[in-house]
Amino acid sequence: MVAAGCAGGGSSDAGRQETATGSGAVDYPFTMKNCGTDVTFEAAPQRVVTLNQTAAEILIHLGVGDRIVGSGYEIYEPPDEIAEQYEKIPILSPHGQPIKHEQLLEAQPDFVYSSFGSFLTAAQGGEREQLHNLGVPTYVTEFDCTEHVSVAGADFEMLYEEYRQLARIFDMPAAGERLVTEQQAVVDEALGTVENRDTPLKVMWFYSTYGGTPWAAGPGGLPQHISELVGVENIFDDASTKWAEVSWDEVAARNPDVIILADLTRGEPYDTAQEKIDLLKSDPLTSNLGAVTGDRFITIPGGQLDPSYGSVDVVPALVEGLNQFR
Repeated sequence: MVAAGCAGGGSSDAGRQETATGSGAVDYPFTMKNCGTDVTFEAAPQRVVTLNQTAAEILIHLGVGDRIVGSGYEIYEPPDEIAEQYEKIPILSPHGQPIKHEQLLEAQPDFVYSSFGSFLTAAQGGEREQLHNLGVPTYVTEFDCTEHVSVAGADFEMLYEEYRQLARIFDMPAAGERLVTEQQAVVDEALGTVENRDTPLKVMWFYSTYGGTPWAAGPGGLPQHISELVGVENIFDDASTKWAEVSWDEVAARNPDVIILADLTRGEPYDTAQEKIDLLKSDPLTSNLGAVTGDRFITIPGGQLDPSYGSVDVVPALVEGLNQFR
């Protein structure tokens, strides 16, 4: 494994120079608790592997995209504003597939960052303890320490805290605060345009289908938090997990006023928003629902429904769509 050198140097402003040099504000080594695990950082990472696309995008926005020596689980075209930086990153796994342990080690990382706890297992990139024993610290988003499990207090503040922790890891606290300020402004502006109604609209967050069975957002994730922010009712807020296997009978019985469609590009059946619409319009149980006959659909890029830099953009898109149906 390649050991990182401590990033030194001062910063002249809260963003640009710090992202290039490090602020020198962080004392190494330090230990932080992440998903219940103590992780020690000896120095600011210089060779980073991100196990999924949205993790890479966060680090690009933080200003350390040039330190990413490999990424994986690429499932969509990168946003235009970061495409040039993202396309320089070596992709270590096939489209839509996680990185395997051997490919991870070949990249010689000194830090591994994942938005999915399931990617840091023996069957995938390797277990966290195994990597830590090799001198490679890891960070997993607190939203997904355990796959699909509802997370108490899952909200944007948890996402902002992730930015702050990553910024500390890279010795760039001002860059982390800059991201928080920018993203909070997006949310606040959108919430200022919400058109309230006496009875909240009921929504279904329709993610995908597996074996013909629909999966929808439950409690303990960002879709539930966003529902509460904009004043709508998630029809599956009583599910046992944050992404729940439901049934068409339940969907019909709960009769959502609006269906929020995850537009995915993984290549799986019914991944795209249009495929979901076609399915809803052809299924005997859902084709007569008011949301379906009235085309009350709101399309959201699928990657934004997992914790990511793009997650805050769900709020203005959702508010704009809901205001059309009020």
